[in-house]
Amino acid sequence: MTMPLHLVVPDPARLSAYMDALRRGWSPDNTRPEAAAEELLQIESDADSFLAGQDDREGRGPPITLPDGSEVPRLPGYHRWMWDGEFCGGIGFRWQPGTTALPPHCLGHIGYSVVPWKRRRGYATRALALMLEEVAAEGLPFVELATTLDNTASQRVIEANGGRLVERFRKLEAHGGAEGLRFRITLPR
Repeated sequence: MTMPLHLVVPDPARLSAYMDALRRGWSPDNTRPEAAAEELLQIESDADSFLAGQDDREGRGPPITLPDGSEVPRLPGYHRWMWDGEFCGGIGFRWQPGTTALPPHCLGHIGYSVVPWKRRRGYATRALALMLEEVAAEGLPFVELATTLDNTASQRVIEANGGRLVERFRKLEAHGGAEGLRFRITLPR
């Protein structure tokens, strides 16, 4: 029997479930499927370092690889795993201290991905709601999230959590140059 979805801090006890999802084809980065293989290698090389990097509020970790293969400095951020008794997906938050602005290569403050075998259960909507409660403590007045034009499921998740469309924009070439939608969610003070 599954339990209600909640967010957990990545930990050694749940790492094998995370690795299983990566092996089954899920990627924590929906713009870079190859991130799954990269993370598996990192975990197999140094699991403790991988787990420590899941909560990097100083942005000290290695650079981030963009979809075109270029690298950019890591922003402060942290990840949570969706859990219903089993691994369900991941959600992450990143920011620049002292501002709501993000560098042009960072499409939004929050990104999430549910494993394919757990989709259509409302998990992304619930995970985003839980993450918004957590990130409100960072003091930002709002967060922004971006989707592709055709990702209506993600658009519904964001709107269900109070998101309002603020712009249609063109992504940087590093992200393929396609059009996207940017939403804003006001955080409670």
